[in-house]
Amino acid sequence: MTDAASRGSAPQGGSARHPHISGPLNWERAGKSGPPMAFIHPNPTDHDVWIYQMAHLSTWTRAVGIDLPGYGRSPQCTPGVTMPEIAAACWDALDEAVGGAAPAILAGCSVGFAMVLHMALLRPAQTGAIILSGCSYRPEGKPFAAKRIAQYEAIGVENRRQHFSEVISPAWAATDLGTYFAELFMERNDTADQVSIIEMFRALGQPDPKEIFDPAAPVLIISGSEDSSHESSFRLRDRIAGSELHTIQGAGHACNLEQPWEWDRVALEWLRRKGVLG
Repeated sequence: MTDAASRGSAPQGGSARHPHISGPLNWERAGKSGPPMAFIHPNPTDHDVWIYQMAHLSTWTRAVGIDLPGYGRSPQCTPGVTMPEIAAACWDALDEAVGGAAPAILAGCSVGFAMVLHMALLRPAQTGAIILSGCSYRPEGKPFAAKRIAQYEAIGVENRRQHFSEVISPAWAATDLGTYFAELFMERNDTADQVSIIEMFRALGQPDPKEIFDPAAPVLIISGSEDSSHESSFRLRDRIAGSELHTIQGAGHACNLEQPWEWDRVALEWLRRKGVLG
């Protein structure tokens, strides 16, 4: 990646804006021109789950990968953290990376999909387009959050290996590349924080404000056919007025990692059709 920049160790102690996050979030940037494009990763990875998109889409955008609290080089969060609080910290990271002001493309997978919808709600005027993967619409509740909390409480950060195996398709997990990425993320367990992972699932498990599903910006949903939440992604498409959905056949939850050529093709065509990219 060109023009990469990374925050070092974050200072400890929360701020008035983010009292439950112990410092600024880590980010890396690729690309010197074009609209900002923020990438928010799923559990249990970090921003490098977007490595292909960061390399490719930085041709046209200032691509910024952000580590959520307790992942990568980002600081920890504490009990009481909320989705809007983390979303605001993500905006702060993007502001620092690209200087703020210009409308941004927001891309997120899994918890990242929910995070970018919260980001769009916080700053609608600065949200130019939204791309969602690993996503669903569950107004009846989110039982998966309690399941993950119990797993991480019992096993700790080592649960990330099993968790990762569940967010990729079995066929891709059996490949050399699937094994490579599994090991890449597990080698970073010493920088992951058990409490932060649990607290983010507590925040994610709370009911969503209905307003996040009515963003002013256009929305594209890219879903893997092998994702356990794939069927519910159609419910999300129906809930977000004017949104479009594309299915990547054979891909799992992190479809952008398994089939980056298809994810990128669909995203680029849509962004150009919407006039976001020239």
